[in-house]
Amino acid sequence: MTKTLLRALAGETLETPPVWMMRQAGRYLPEYKQVREKAGDFLTLCYTPELAAEVTLQPIRRYGFDGAILFADILLVPDALGADLWFVKGEGPRLSTVQGEKDFEALKPAADVHERLSPVYETIRILRGELPADTTLIGFAGAPWTVATYMIAGRGTPDQGPAHTLKNCDRQVFDRLMQRITDATIEYLSAQADAGAEAVKLFDSWAGSLEGPDFEQYAVQPARRIISALKERHPGLPVIAFPREARAAYEGFHAATGADCVALDQSVSAEWAAEVVQPAGCVQGNLDPSLLVTGGPPLISETKRIRDAFSGGPHIFNLGHGITPDADPDNVTKMLEELRG
Repeated sequence: MTKTLLRALAGETLETPPVWMMRQAGRYLPEYKQVREKAGDFLTLCYTPELAAEVTLQPIRRYGFDGAILFADILLVPDALGADLWFVKGEGPRLSTVQGEKDFEALKPAADVHERLSPVYETIRILRGELPADTTLIGFAGAPWTVATYMIAGRGTPDQGPAHTLKNCDRQVFDRLMQRITDATIEYLSAQADAGAEAVKLFDSWAGSLEGPDFEQYAVQPARRIISALKERHPGLPVIAFPREARAAYEGFHAATGADCVALDQSVSAEWAAEVVQPAGCVQGNLDPSLLVTGGPPLISETKRIRDAFSGGPHIFNLGHGITPDADPDNVTKMLEELRG
């Protein structure tokens, strides 16, 4: 194993940590905007393998990241399950909603997602042929709770209120929906691995709104089931889990889910995570994305602080959440220069 990102995922402590960024292919890059305009709309970009591969490769050419994350979207799974999905410019995704038994029964079986998602697998096959030999290809999916919040509300919501309401008022339908998403996610990520993904990441962007027993039931248990199934089908496949804003629940998340790496948002300190999370395995994170907008000495000092804090164990340098559209590409260069010395 020579790829540095795979070595870190396997538990190796490296002098210089491998690095990639969440949403590294995206709207902060002028070359991405050109391809996005050519595609015409976001879903067409996701489902056109040649274009999706191109925007995946763009940040690798520009920055030489150690990992390339597949360009896609977490809402492709509900799309493949039969939900209506579209994107409103300047506002984000919109979906038909699942609010009761009738809506749930209209969804497709989990095993039927592959026909709609086959272009994603073709994108992965293209990337395996075009990525540099030392770059790790990362596949991904949304975690079931996060995907469910969009399917229930029909859009992103600040507090995931509609999903909590369905969970509390019709637990049977909610649990069946979570099960369907979990099964579909296993199918999807397994097919990504078959196509050539070398590691996969599970994004639970709204895990922080789950509290107490709900966090265990709807963040931990689905992640554990997905990871276990993937490990059974693809022995040795590394899995990164990102229960965003899990706070104290980051501790023990490796063992509870079987994840090889736990990604950290910027709300926890690297020093705390190095003490209580990193001893269990690789960690990823956790630079504040806003520093790539503002730059300057704070960007340099925070990059160094995080690198040094995690230097005693396996670490993948990344952000605490996705890079924002207003980030300055030159600040990414400065971050990498400081990180790599």
